[in-house]
Amino acid sequence: MHIGTALIEPSSPAEVAAAAADAADRGFTGFWTNQLPGGWDPLTLLASLRRRPPEIGTAIVATYPRHPVTTAAEALTLQAAAGGVVLGVGPSHAWYVREQLGLGYTSPLRHTREYLTILRALLRGEPVRFGGEFFTVDTRLDITAPAPDLLLSALGPRMLELAAELADGVVVTWATPRMIAESITPRTAPGARVVAQLITLLSPDPDRARAELAERLTAVGQLPAYRASLGRAGLAGPADTVVIGDETAITDALKRYEDAGVTDLVVSPLNERSATLDLVT
Repeated sequence: MHIGTALIEPSSPAEVAAAAADAADRGFTGFWTNQLPGGWDPLTLLASLRRRPPEIGTAIVATYPRHPVTTAAEALTLQAAAGGVVLGVGPSHAWYVREQLGLGYTSPLRHTREYLTILRALLRGEPVRFGGEFFTVDTRLDITAPAPDLLLSALGPRMLELAAELADGVVVTWATPRMIAESITPRTAPGARVVAQLITLLSPDPDRARAELAERLTAVGQLPAYRASLGRAGLAGPADTVVIGDETAITDALKRYEDAGVTDLVVSPLNERSATLDLVT
């Protein structure tokens, strides 16, 4: 299992650059960014890095705000310039796409299928002539670069089936090893990548810390995709997926994620970042 790292909510590009350089110095295999509503652009942040681990990835770039041709061109440009790119995409959530951006969020599964069909072909250097419900594309990209691995954010059965068909793997967050072993890896294609975020919180009082975190994450737990996956697992909310406790709790979690079939673990500490990363390298 490869181990990478990410920042939960970076405050500046300088903080991201410092974290990527630190990850490289520690010997991590990957550094990942995410697209948060109102936050920094993940691909631009990766392009700005001077010192970084061998792989740099997005987990994820939201599909609805970006045309698939634009996403393909950006990812291939970054691949040609820097190498080691892993492109994770996903439909995000209705409250962001519809309520904040004013875009339609109808049929995310069908939208994602069309998006991946176009994106995958362009990443592989193939011309695309496509007419669908959401996209009409007749173009090709004259960018010479190896195709980045293409990952899809997927938790539900139908999205996982789509990832197995049209992507190189999946990206999951707010998921325990048991959730991954029972619901994720059995639905992935042979040899596919399973990238999972491990969120940690070092605390001498795990019960109190989890209760406080549950309050902070109330809005996250109400998002339909997370509510459904957590409900299937019998969990009350996303805080139940966070590894909270002492150093042993965190190191023990690594083995459980590996046994669940995770190929790439993205360690994302909520506190004590340096001490936590010392434990996992």
